[in-house]
Amino acid sequence: MKDDMAGKTALVTGAGKKTGIGFGIAKSLAGRGADIIIADLGALTPGDPETGAGARREMEEICALLRETYSVRALAVDVDVTDNEKIAAMIAAIKKEFQRIDILCNNAGASFGVPAAFHTYDEDLWLKTIDVNLHGAFRITRAVLPLMTGSPGSIVNTSSRAAKVAPLLNGAYAVAKAGINMLTRVMARELAGMNIRVNAVCPGQIDTDLEKWRFGLEAKLLNSTVEAREKEMIKTIPQGRLGTIEEVGSVVAFLASNDSSYMTGQTINVCGGQLMEL
Repeated sequence: MKDDMAGKTALVTGAGKKTGIGFGIAKSLAGRGADIIIADLGALTPGDPETGAGARREMEEICALLRETYSVRALAVDVDVTDNEKIAAMIAAIKKEFQRIDILCNNAGASFGVPAAFHTYDEDLWLKTIDVNLHGAFRITRAVLPLMTGSPGSIVNTSSRAAKVAPLLNGAYAVAKAGINMLTRVMARELAGMNIRVNAVCPGQIDTDLEKWRFGLEAKLLNSTVEAREKEMIKTIPQGRLGTIEEVGSVVAFLASNDSSYMTGQTINVCGGQLMEL
């Protein structure tokens, strides 16, 4: 285990579920010595299937686990990435505990109104999906930047394979994640002078509750089963399996660390070979 992030603080949004990618990211960063701020909706009841968000109790359990396992500081904060007032309250809570943020992981995401073709998509749910996934990263980054200035920093955005290969019946999410890829490049160019690097990961099919929920929706639509849908998806993956949250977390930790000090503006696929680009 490297400890090259000792003394640094990382904020990970959408990290309030033990089965989610955000938790995998938090574990990987804590494993390299970073103090962790877990941010999620918090006020939800456990197991909300559409947002994949964690409830406050699970957020606190995650913080306790990180402290015990990795001997780092950990703080749970509530946030709604669509609400600037709640984002400001999160920043105020962070300032009470930490002097600065060195690593920002914009991982919060959700998909509403699916499955639906774009021409039948409920407009409010389309806009809500884009607001959470794309505008949320914009709002959070803008609010966090004052806590990142003055020393080298790293931002890692969670995009998706869906940003590069159009999925069926999930258009708003795909469009939002494609926007994340361009936002990553814009931020990388504009923040380079502040010594802040910005990259993104594009996970493919990762073994999470949200992925299983998606398989369930597809199964209902196609009169199939969750197991059958998963097997069909795995056939498209050269490595022949779903990825893990830890595998995504390891790539994020690399992008957040000095190991990737000459990388910025990149969108890295973590997909078992589903995407192979020139």
